[in-house]
Amino acid sequence: MPTSGSAHPADGTLGAQVRTARVAQGLSLRSLARTLGVSPATLSQIENGRTGLSVNRLSHIADALGLTVPQILDIVVDPDSPAEPPPRPAPRAEKATAGPVITQWRHYEPLDFDPVLRAALDEILEIGYHGATVRGIAARCGLSVSGIYHYYTSKQQMLLTILDLTMTELLMRARAAQAEGRDPVERFSLLIEHLALFHTHRRELGFVGASEMRSFDTDNRRTIAHMRTVQQRMVDREVEAAVREHRFRADHPHEAARAAVTMCTALSTWWRPDGPFTAEQIAEQYVGFALDLMRFSRSPGPPFAPASPSSGVRPPT
Repeated sequence: MPTSGSAHPADGTLGAQVRTARVAQGLSLRSLARTLGVSPATLSQIENGRTGLSVNRLSHIADALGLTVPQILDIVVDPDSPAEPPPRPAPRAEKATAGPVITQWRHYEPLDFDPVLRAALDEILEIGYHGATVRGIAARCGLSVSGIYHYYTSKQQMLLTILDLTMTELLMRARAAQAEGRDPVERFSLLIEHLALFHTHRRELGFVGASEMRSFDTDNRRTIAHMRTVQQRMVDREVEAAVREHRFRADHPHEAARAAVTMCTALSTWWRPDGPFTAEQIAEQYVGFALDLMRFSRSPGPPFAPASPSSGVRPPT
């Protein structure tokens, strides 16, 4: 391996391997250059094989990427791939508040992901986001590592796309369920039914959503968190309306609303299709649980005074 600044035919392959490793880690050229203490132009020259790469510098690059030198050297590069594949547009947070409405919200077709995204989902489910590798994802879907980058620019973008599609579908179904309700209690019940059905029928997506938010960078975490907040607020508004009508009498309705949503999202961690209850039976049970949390009253009545925290006595319903 050359140690001078002169280019060598092998440097083209090595530079492409460095570039592929950088993109897989979701780092920009400028960001990695800053970490290495070199100019972006110098790093670009390295990645394009126009300057030599010493063993010492390659070791520094590997450290900055959280890899070993053998891992970088083991990357398979497609010689026909462009130096920088055109980025796939990132999902837009606006999907959380706009988009088509579906009507058959209780009916679930098989998950319709492209082969790369399906492979990424399977890899993350099996070994977690941080254990997953672009090489492993490529092997699952029969592409080369560089071929993956024609579709997704990084592992981070794959995770973002999975959860953006997850939350978009969740919110579309939520709007359809909510639209069927005639009053706040009914709309609340339909939203809980929807959440329970989603986190059983789409339990794989729900599990990744519950376990991998920590794996996002700040901007991507904010994007998905916003979409989650939209769903929670749909439930919160129905609870607030039912409290005003004295149909819900929970001592702490806001916290009860959070608990009702959380128990539904937790279904993806334990429910299995071969278990004792179907998704529909679970949904029916969870609507009952949620109404119990809210201390549901079947007919409107006068407001009540919550029990004193120190008395240990609750007023009758």
